[in-house]
Amino acid sequence: MSTDERTERSRRAYERAILDGEAGALDDADRELDGVEADLALARGRVIHGRFLVQRAEGEAAEDPRELGLFERAAQLYRAHGDLRGEGDALFWIGCCHQVVRRDNGAAVPVLQRSLELATQAGDTMTMAEALRHLGIAEHAAGRLEAARQYLEESTRLRRADGSMAGVASNQVGLIYIAAGQGRREDALALAEEARVTAEAAGAQAIVRQVAEARAAAARPA
Repeated sequence: MSTDERTERSRRAYERAILDGEAGALDDADRELDGVEADLALARGRVIHGRFLVQRAEGEAAEDPRELGLFERAAQLYRAHGDLRGEGDALFWIGCCHQVVRRDNGAAVPVLQRSLELATQAGDTMTMAEALRHLGIAEHAAGRLEAARQYLEESTRLRRADGSMAGVASNQVGLIYIAAGQGRREDALALAEEARVTAEAAGAQAIVRQVAEARAAAARPA
């Protein structure tokens, strides 16, 4: 449900309370506005996270202390109203903040696993794919390459089914490094070519550059 729809429903609930004498409708209004607050907190947290990524690419990035609190507030509100899809999405971003911003996979992994559980229950394949990707990143960082490969391949399958081809290419970057790390150099180079074509077709220029870097690393003699 969109923010506009939630806001309109809260307005109608207010009118039922004031005009029709249905006092309990104000509780309905509160619930709708809690949803608006959760959506806004999640959206603002994502923007802050995006700014961190841009700054990191430029060579300097620092954690914005608001980010984690916004995601946690969103998760709390979604949980209170039994919104599994929303809570799973918010938990993914909490895990992402721990992993990407704070570089703490120990804190990130349990949250990402819970996000995957809730997203699976809600049928939210986009969040499932994100959680799987970042669980794969954690496995890769721990040196468990086969487990990392399995997570990323499942994430890629879901992204392909959703038509998220830039996301497919992004996952393939990780799979290139994994293949190279496992000594599968020819697989790595074939993946690099497929990822390049996919990223270019999607217009994802940042990923095209990442693919080129991964291919160069895979092509280097062991």
